Amino acid sequence: MTELSAANTGFMLICSALVMLMTPGLAFFYGGMVRVKSTLNMLMMSFISLGIVTILWVLYGFSIAFGTDTGGLLGWSSDYVGLTGVGIGDLWDGYTIPVYVFAVFQLMFAIITPALISGALADRVKFSAWALFITLWATIVYFPVAHWVWGAGGWAFELGVIDFAGGTAVHINAGAAALGVILVIGKRIGFKKDPMRPHSLPLVMLGAGLLWFGWFGFNAGSWLGNDDGVGALMFINTQIATAAAMLAWLVYEKIRHGACTTLGAASGAVAGLVAITPAGGAVDPLGAIAVGAIAGLLCAMAVGLKYKFGYDDSLDVVGVHLVGGIAGSLLIGFFASGEGQSDVAGLFYGGGLDQFWKQCAGVFAVLAYSLVVSAILAFVLDKTIGMRVSEDDEIAGIDQAEHAETAYDFSGAGGGAARTTSVPAAPAAQAASKKVDA
Repeated sequence: MTELSAANTGFMLICSALVMLMTPGLAFFYGGMVRVKSTLNMLMMSFISLGIVTILWVLYGFSIAFGTDTGGLLGWSSDYVGLTGVGIGDLWDGYTIPVYVFAVFQLMFAIITPALISGALADRVKFSAWALFITLWATIVYFPVAHWVWGAGGWAFELGVIDFAGGTAVHINAGAAALGVILVIGKRIGFKKDPMRPHSLPLVMLGAGLLWFGWFGFNAGSWLGNDDGVGALMFINTQIATAAAMLAWLVYEKIRHGACTTLGAASGAVAGLVAITPAGGAVDPLGAIAVGAIAGLLCAMAVGLKYKFGYDDSLDVVGVHLVGGIAGSLLIGFFASGEGQSDVAGLFYGGGLDQFWKQCAGVFAVLAYSLVVSAILAFVLDKTIGMRVSEDDEIAGIDQAEHAETAYDFSGAGGGAARTTSVPAAPAAQAASKKVDA
């Protein structure tokens, strides 16, 4: 009889907390990449997912994703509705951790996935419409796709598609959704004309660092324990691939643009994290270098496609998450060693192309479903409540229009607070002070 493991349970609680930290990390990463007038809105588009998706997950999301299978497409178990039928001592089937621990770990994945989409929509989406979109998208897209990929009986799971921690269910899903929505709502005012540079690269680097840190829980925790070394393999491969991708991105930047940028380093690291997410339990460390380097190069090249094809992916969600997720998922078919999470070997390890075709099935099914359904959701919302803020609000700044706040308050600047004497200032000083205050 399987018994609860205190070590595995504690480990998984820590991993769950690490994955939760990734959503605020993503908020900082995205928040630093936008202009000052959109900073708070970008932060809030991630933070609101923590609230909405948590409640949906408890009410029915966990049941749809991990309940008893129906036709390979959906799950449903009444015990998981509101978690009413789950006891504190109930263990997740086949594992040594409680159901509650598995549920909260998977909840953190469900939270960050729609938050990833927000980076493509910066500067122009109503916050109320975004909140409703998250609600509908999580229900119709994320919960079913999570069942396909990870749920017992899900069609991709049964087919043998390998997705260790979310290349299809998280990154391709979010990247395809981002593309679907931006094709409906259109470009930012001034796209390809006005400078739209990041307002705080230190904030971007802080966010990237938090993502990198939290990703160890995201990836290593997905094995749900530490009994056989696979989680350790995933942990080290996460570090290796991320480093390789960052270096590949910087080399590409240096050759193409003549400089290695901080934004490139942060973006390259995220590209590596995305790509190794599906593959890290199947490849060896040398394979992780290859996966990371290839993904870093492909994503660095892909971020410029928006200017060529004219879609306004504000913060490169398509270029990094969709392209990186596809790369990492498909490269399993070439670099799977057969000595990690399973005995499945890729082409370069003597396994032929059988696994590659399985990966293709999972990748392109999730891509097509998420792209089409997300575009339909955005279209319906745009034609009913409206997805975009007004042109005036977009130009003036979405932070003030949607949140009645600004990220940085400079009203106290000017030196008035530094006076320590009540002696009246000279007329010239008074005049200078008025100019500063103005």
